Amino acid sequence: MPSLRDIRKRITSVKNTGKITKAMQMVSAAKLRKVQNVLLMARPYSDRLYEMIAELSDGVEKENYPLLSIRPRKNVEVLVITSDKGLCGAYNTNVMKNAQSMLRELKNESVGVTLITMGKKAKEFFTRLGEPIKQSWVDVAALSYPDVQGIAGGIIDAYTEGKVDEFTVVYNEFKTVLVQSVRRLKLLPIEPVVVDGKKGGDKEMFLCEPSETAVLTRLLPKYVENQTYRTVLDSKVSEEAARMVAMENATNNTRDLITSLTLQYNKARQAAITLELMDIVGGAAAISEG
Repeated sequence: MPSLRDIRKRITSVKNTGKITKAMQMVSAAKLRKVQNVLLMARPYSDRLYEMIAELSDGVEKENYPLLSIRPRKNVEVLVITSDKGLCGAYNTNVMKNAQSMLRELKNESVGVTLITMGKKAKEFFTRLGEPIKQSWVDVAALSYPDVQGIAGGIIDAYTEGKVDEFTVVYNEFKTVLVQSVRRLKLLPIEPVVVDGKKGGDKEMFLCEPSETAVLTRLLPKYVENQTYRTVLDSKVSEEAARMVAMENATNNTRDLITSLTLQYNKARQAAITLELMDIVGGAAAISEG
């Protein structure tokens, strides 16, 4: 049975841990509010851009637009987005398991796979598995829109040059603070949007100036850049939300553990006092009998 001193030391240690997890929870909450506002402001533009391009591209000669042309799936490039740090619950684990499952499915179909990663956790995970990584980026939290533009430019070049037949992003999509779901987003080729169960939309509502070709040629790369940036934003928000919840749970666990240890300490102290009293009473009785 641990001594009173050992229990006191453990209580102090757990209290200090609770202070750290509480501080981390507050930091994550502040970061979450900041990046969540950016994501919420970006979503309406991103959604409308996707719908507009999907509706405009429905019915055009896709062979004239490399980003719309659908080719036999021989080589697929997969981007996996995780965090650089841990202590965020199952955030990283869910993404990496989903990506690993996708790679296994593609290999079973005899499809060539190229892997690129964002975040140290994904890089370390797939390196341990022996998966070759074409390119990787770290410090995801510091990635800005110009940085993502450069990444999207590389994605576009690989697709237009025929090196890749399909590009998919595996990431955590932010739903609520408590819910972040893993999503596989097919970024390229761009597919027609489904509106009310039907592909395409009301194309006649758009008047293209100077021409449909000029508009799509400018908008398609912009769409890829925007969607890539949105996946990065979703990942950032999901990471901070997952870390905030994880640290809140850890803080609550420290409180429960302190309560349990305090009860254990009081019982041990009571037992020690009772033992001392019994020794005193026994000594007094021996003296009186003598």
